[in-house]
Amino acid sequence: MMVAGIGSRKGVSAEDVLAAIETALEAHGLAMTALSALATAAPKRDEVAIAAAGSALNLPVIIVDDAALRGVSGETLSHSDLSQEVAGTPSVSEASALAVVGTGARLLGPRIVVGPVTCAIAISGDAP
Repeated sequence: MMVAGIGSRKGVSAEDVLAAIETALEAHGLAMTALSALATAAPKRDEVAIAAAGSALNLPVIIVDDAALRGVSGETLSHSDLSQEVAGTPSVSEASALAVVGTGARLLGPRIVVGPVTCAIAISGDAP
């Protein structure tokens, strides 16, 4: 399983989200078709651009609750004071991806920042 975790400022466009996902995948030499899902934190539930990106990619967008984010926050590689304050995790994108992949999840690297959007890729322990 491979999940793209998404964090963003308010009011971003679907194009912004898609660009961040594409940039993160390219940084790891991966294709968009490798993704199983998108993930984000509950405060981003109403962010239309994230849902639109999921629709454009024909991928589910999984909303991660606060408890699950906190449960994996110690495994994130990046730290944003704003993310910590608003979502209770040092990185919304990284924690969201890790939480959705579940047990044995690992990040391929720190989140990628593309303008107002962050994206982190997490894979299951048995993925290459």
